[in-house]
Amino acid sequence: MDNTKTITVNKKAYHDYHIVESYEAGLALKGSEIKSIRLGRVNIKDAYARSENGELWLFNSHISAYQAGGFNTHEPDRKRKLLMHRDQIAELAAQSNQKGLTLVPLRIYIKSGIAKLELGLGRGKKQFDKRDAIARRETERIVERALKTRRR
Repeated sequence: MDNTKTITVNKKAYHDYHIVESYEAGLALKGSEIKSIRLGRVNIKDAYARSENGELWLFNSHISAYQAGGFNTHEPDRKRKLLMHRDQIAELAAQSNQKGLTLVPLRIYIKSGIAKLELGLGRGKKQFDKRDAIARRETERIVERALKTRRR
């Protein structure tokens, strides 16, 4: 039995990037941050990850302040450290320095009581790729509707 509960998914990442590979990373959080994540008050739509001094950091993620946190709550838009093995960080840093590759957060989930981040190594899509994906999705919907009405 898998104890995984998805909190948020970054749909924009799948729209804007071809995801080459995905990795699991832990998040170094404060107490009020994990409580806000469990309530689903997190946004990773515009977030990205970057390597600095041999460590991975998550930028532009927004975890709302915990309502019952009082005066000693966290800063919602601070950069957060990602927890991975050193060799994985070195590999990701080398790959993300290649032209056109970037580290994009795909989803945040709770796994056995611990917050995890699925990190994707993505290559940016061009505008015509996005239009092609939308057109393909529309034709699939039309075919599905036609099959559904035919079954009745």
